[in-house]
Amino acid sequence: MSRLRKGSRVWRAEEMTAAARVQVACEGPVFAIEPRTLFERAAPLEIELGAGRGDFILERAAKAPERNFLAIELAATIAQLMAVRAGRSGLRNLKIARMDARTLVNLMLPEASVDAFHIYFPDPWPKERHIKHRLFTDWFAASLKRKLRPHAPLFVATDVAEYAQAIFRLLDECGFRRVELAVPGAETTGFAMRFRAAGKPIHAGAFVARM
Repeated sequence: MSRLRKGSRVWRAEEMTAAARVQVACEGPVFAIEPRTLFERAAPLEIELGAGRGDFILERAAKAPERNFLAIELAATIAQLMAVRAGRSGLRNLKIARMDARTLVNLMLPEASVDAFHIYFPDPWPKERHIKHRLFTDWFAASLKRKLRPHAPLFVATDVAEYAQAIFRLLDECGFRRVELAVPGAETTGFAMRFRAAGKPIHAGAFVARM
């Protein structure tokens, strides 16, 4: 983190200008995200929650210019770094928003507006007293289900076996079914590459809402 903070002080003015073009302005006491307005076009929308430095979503957006991509990150410095990287890339189909993933999914997206959610390596909060802070809850799963289009996938990956079991069980109980689809971020996020290099197993699954 200290390296990121130091790096932010040497970004050039033109990089900050490019970063600003891909950032979603979170202004005013109340606002919503309308994908067609945000991207100035109608196209399938994929969202990564907790995108970090953007390793996965930058690559995916570059490979699929016909789709729109929204990356969500709460940490200010990391979100800014991702925006600088996205600005340098010149991608026109990727936007960055600094906010809590729960706020976005629960309150700010239109119903049935998302064609894929990507959630990779969320904080497992392993201590018993901290489990209440985990991202996946009944309420959050229900919100994900409402915001996905019919048959649209939810991709999940974690390196923690116990957390994977808890997430997959929760999704089943909340009306999702597991499907045989490759989970793209289980291979290409920064965490995935680090864990695989260390020989650590990745637990991943793709889910769609039961109709």
